Amino acid sequence: MTDTWLIVGLGNPGPDYSHNRHNVGQMVLDELASRAGGRFKSHKSRAQVLEGRLGIGGPRVVLAKPVCYMNVSGGPVSALAKFYDIDPGHVIAVHDEIDIPFDTVKLKIGGGEGGHNGLRDISRALATKDYLRVRVGVGRPPGRMDTADYVLRDFSGPEKKELPFLLGSAADAVEALVREGLPAAQQKFHPAKAP
Repeated sequence: MTDTWLIVGLGNPGPDYSHNRHNVGQMVLDELASRAGGRFKSHKSRAQVLEGRLGIGGPRVVLAKPVCYMNVSGGPVSALAKFYDIDPGHVIAVHDEIDIPFDTVKLKIGGGEGGHNGLRDISRALATKDYLRVRVGVGRPPGRMDTADYVLRDFSGPEKKELPFLLGSAADAVEALVREGLPAAQQKFHPAKAP
């Protein structure tokens, strides 16, 4: 296995979905691509891919945005992991998370998918849940709004003003995860609990 990292931004394809809460993972990948100074190119795995390094001499990364619907993300992720010979422990899924507040980023490895169909499909395709996740908080739906309706809507006006900070923070979290490992990155990005 190589020391390369596969960083996957989850979302749905096409302009109708591009600004939805559900596509925040792909927005984070766009921020990372901007930092790397590169452009995504089509890959046979049904994904847009950018190969590069995190900083000069930094770790080698493959940034990937599947061009299929969220609930069938596993195929492209598995194909890319095989193509680049990347162990699941070096796969990072960046995704929306309704169970944490908007403007919050949390990191974990493994565990449940919390009803997230994209994660469920990746776990099935990789035959393990033991890959890293960067969970980008989009908050819970208001009132009795259906969860699917909520995540398939664009961010609200006030959220859009804060969105660049959230995307920057999530991109920072990805970089910390790759450079420093999960425990150190969690210490940086998870607020300390009150005693």
